[in-house]
Amino acid sequence: MAFSLEERLQLGIHGLLPPCFITQDVQLLRVLKNYEMKKDDLDRYVFLMGLQDRSEKLFYRVLLSDIERFMPIIYTPTVGLACQQYGLIFRRPRGLFITVHDRGHIASLLRNWPEKDIRAVCVTDGERILGLGDLGCNGMGIPVGKLALYTACGGVPPQQCLPVLLDVGTDNEALLQDPLYIGLRHKRVRGQAYDDLLDEFMKAVTDRYGMDCLIQFEDFANVNAFRLLSKYRNMYCTFNDDIQGTAAVAVAGLLAALRITRSKMSDHTVVFQGAGEAAMGIAELITMAMEKDGLAKEDGLKKIWMVDSKGLIVKGRDHLTHEKQRFAHEHPQMRTLEDVVQDLKPTALIGVAAVAGAFSEQIIRDMASFNKHPIIFALSNPTSKAECTAEQCYAFTEGRGIFASGSPFDPVTLHDGRTLYPGQGNNAYIFPGVGLGVTAGAIRHITEDVFLTAAEVALADLVTEKDLFEGRLYPPLSSIREVSLVLAVKILEYAYEHNMAALHPEPADKEAYIRSLIFTTDYDDFTADSYRWPEDSMTVQSCKL
Repeated sequence: MAFSLEERLQLGIHGLLPPCFITQDVQLLRVLKNYEMKKDDLDRYVFLMGLQDRSEKLFYRVLLSDIERFMPIIYTPTVGLACQQYGLIFRRPRGLFITVHDRGHIASLLRNWPEKDIRAVCVTDGERILGLGDLGCNGMGIPVGKLALYTACGGVPPQQCLPVLLDVGTDNEALLQDPLYIGLRHKRVRGQAYDDLLDEFMKAVTDRYGMDCLIQFEDFANVNAFRLLSKYRNMYCTFNDDIQGTAAVAVAGLLAALRITRSKMSDHTVVFQGAGEAAMGIAELITMAMEKDGLAKEDGLKKIWMVDSKGLIVKGRDHLTHEKQRFAHEHPQMRTLEDVVQDLKPTALIGVAAVAGAFSEQIIRDMASFNKHPIIFALSNPTSKAECTAEQCYAFTEGRGIFASGSPFDPVTLHDGRTLYPGQGNNAYIFPGVGLGVTAGAIRHITEDVFLTAAEVALADLVTEKDLFEGRLYPPLSSIREVSLVLAVKILEYAYEHNMAALHPEPADKEAYIRSLIFTTDYDDFTADSYRWPEDSMTVQSCKL
């Protein structure tokens, strides 16, 4: 109903619409009123995804009207529930489904995707969706949601984004027996057949869209995530968000926390609850930050301890992976996190194992007993998997704890009347800005320094003293578009300083250049003087939407 009378006459749709002409502002009000009538978050998710199908520009206008309100719906924590119910709520495909049986034909499948100028691909195989485990083909909700945030938070045009689900089967027996499941009904294919599929996929994407097409890996199981990152990182423009994006946002929170503790990163001892992708990624970036403080790499590694399902990771323990061995130190074996905290007396405790309630009252009180400002990060998603709540952290530390979480928590009012706003260590602070900067500069390979730059310069520096006083370790989500812009500019500057950018000539004003690329939610004008139409007027209508 935003088409003008002239557009309706020229397109042959006059009379097919009600006679009222409605601006996007009024359309936004209509959407919000409908949204408020939905009874729960899953209904709200389905409603917003339907809007994205019908009117993409209006969808992003809605998100940008209040990103703090809508991000928990289109991404964590609601997207986790949506993935669990994906077969039930599935309406229309929003990405490309590639199965293990499509080997030899992936290039043909990519040609079926209508957009030819793809700059960013987000891919998952659905084996480790958030903290929910193997959801197989239902995991498509993750790349769809991630790329929606590329646009909402980073301004990357949505037509340049491609969500991909690699379906190799699922080991989730409940899904295999579910008549509504939308994926392949067999156990996961592993080994050489799996690797051949990934190799063909990476080559097909870059053959079609170029070597500077960004490929973001998302929610792969540990067994594949590390080796695929190691295998492809120097061959393609790729990164793993669970390892590197999570690391950057966590380290950004730690850097902000250092302004409260008035210390350096190298002064801290960190214990991780969990030793998977996120823990390894964060630990690697922490050691890099410690090196910048002047601490030797090996000495930095000794300040990081990890606890997995079998207890403290120590030298001599059986069946340690290569990644875990780097953080295995000489120490007696310990089974419980409680014992580890009491023995090591860490300054920072980071939860990334999706074990709900892992940070008990005793653990939090112990952290407060030997730290003036204990750093407690409960980063597991969704909310139901958080190691502790914000309220528990603040209550058991008498308001002295420095808290961040993976999913959002409501503000907490303390006994003294002070209200604290828990920092949400949301990867959305990192990956949209990284995606914008990398695609803008046609960067071919993404190094760890890019993520440390993102954490240091573009994110931690944007947190104000007022934010810190209120308990925030990150800028308000309402400013996330500007955060992404700053981050992208810094990455572009870094890329040209280190000869990483393939875009030439180098833009003189990098901020202005990046702003020129950012997607706008304004409707295009399709009057005769401003647009040469395709013969098919339906094509024009879809462009308007």
